[in-house]
Amino acid sequence: MNKNIVIIRLRGRNGVTRSVNDTLDMMRLYKQNGCVIVPNTPQYLGMIKKAKDYITWGEIDKETFMIMFTKRAKIVGDRHLTEEYLKEHLKTDIKTFVEEIFNFKKKLKDLPGLKPYFRLNPPSKGFERGGIKKPFSMGGSLGYRKDKINDLIKRMI
Repeated sequence: MNKNIVIIRLRGRNGVTRSVNDTLDMMRLYKQNGCVIVPNTPQYLGMIKKAKDYITWGEIDKETFMIMFTKRAKIVGDRHLTEEYLKEHLKTDIKTFVEEIFNFKKKLKDLPGLKPYFRLNPPSKGFERGGIKKPFSMGGSLGYRKDKINDLIKRMI
């Protein structure tokens, strides 16, 4: 089954080459601790590979996505997404909308006015001991985390 991938930008703009910066902008990762959810396609995997030194990524589970969506989703005007807004525009509730996203029946862009990214806080208890510039496989924070990304997101919400 195809899974949704969550990508979080961990490093800022200093020292970033133009091509990597453009790639991060295409993924809508404009700022540090910005987060997006993308489908697992070769196009996005190529972008991830190019920007791997500035991001961390992994497969998000439904529970974590539900928490992030209810607490961090924003609509135009920098307002929080409410159940009423969702009912007014899509005639559905948050739980059903999240289910449809996970079953690839709907996309985030199907909700008009929803910002396609999430702004997260720095993680509580900080990043891993290896630092923000080392790969996750070597004890750092960057790179592919598999399902351990869910733990990081919960600490960042």
